[in-house]
Formats: sequence, C-alpha cells, structure tokens
Amino acid sequence: MDHQTDDDVLDAVGPRLRALRRDRGITLAAVAATAGVSESTLSRLESGQRRPSLELLLPLARIYDVPLDDLVGAPRTGDPRIHLKPLQRFGMTFVPLSRRPGGIHAFKMIVPARPRPLEPTPQTHEGFEWLYVLNGHLRLVLGERNLTLPPGEAAEFDTSQPHWLGSADGGAVELLILFGLQGVRAHVRTDADRP
Repeated sequence: MDHQTDDDVLDAVGPRLRALRRDRGITLAAVAATAGVSESTLSRLESGQRRPSLELLLPLARIYDVPLDDLVGAPRTGDPRIHLKPLQRFGMTFVPLSRRPGGIHAFKMIVPARPRPLEPTPQTHEGFEWLYVLNGHLRLVLGERNLTLPPGEAAEFDTSQPHWLGSADGGAVELLILFGLQGVRAHVRTDADRP
C-alpha cells in the first residue's frame, strides 16, 4: 500500500497541471486569463514554488475538464460503480450514465407506455445528440421529418434543429443518448471503418 504524505501529494500537483496544459496545447497566458489568475502565479504553481489552494484548483479543474480528485491525485475509493440517480423530465426518465463534467454526457432514457401517444412539442437547444434505440419503437420528429426507429437503429442530429422524442406506438421505449455541447460530437466506429 502506498503511504504518501500530504507534502508528496501537494508536490505532485504542479507537474500534473503542467502536463495537462501541455497535452491540451494551451499557453500559460491563455490558462491564466481564463482562470482569472496571474501568469506568474500559474507558473509558480506548475513549478512547485507555490502551494495549490482550492481557489486556484477549482477553476483549473473546469478549464481542463477533469475532476478535482484527478488534479490532486486523490486515491480511488475502490468502488468503480457509478451510482445512478434517475431524473424525471418532460414525463420521461433520464438515467445519467456518466459523471464527468463537460464533454459528452451519456444517458439511458425511458419513455413510458401511454394509452394515447403524446402530441409532439419540438424543442431546440445548443448541442449535438446521438441516440440508439434499445427497446420499443421511437418516434423522432426532426424539423419537418417524422421518423420511426425500431430497436437497434441509431440517429444523430444537431439539437439546434426543432426535435422531439416519444413513443411511435404508445409502448415504452428505452434508448441510449450521448449528448455534447455545440461542437462536441460522438464518433462511432464499426468494424468496417477499421483499417
């Protein structure tokens, strides 16, 4: 078992921050401006001449899109499970399958069975969505198009287009959704795509 002291943990933060910044190809000046700290403060933090504080690490975790635990090298709790907390929205159940801030978010969505299917109420928002139907028949209204997707079919679209998801036949529908903010798309590969 590794017994690191608090000093060891804090000493490792600077090199970890420098590696994250370089891996992303971001300049020290750009990170400092976005984080709202001086370039010299960030430079001293990366070189280990300044101790990290929560006030410095929180904005950096957001900028680098990593959990705070990753910045300080916090040990894993030993439990890799994601504890799912379903959310109810628009009469449907959304189960978050990912917990990482930023980037692409994964959800399982459940459209409940209804004796009379709902009338579509298309919405728009920023982002890009990829979906895959697990069970049931999904009705996807996308702009002027009205599509029915059976199990095993997938669709992707820019969510700035008016869209609506529901049951095609009144039965329950289960699907997986990958959602990213504008400019973040899921890249799906098949065996045929591989060299």
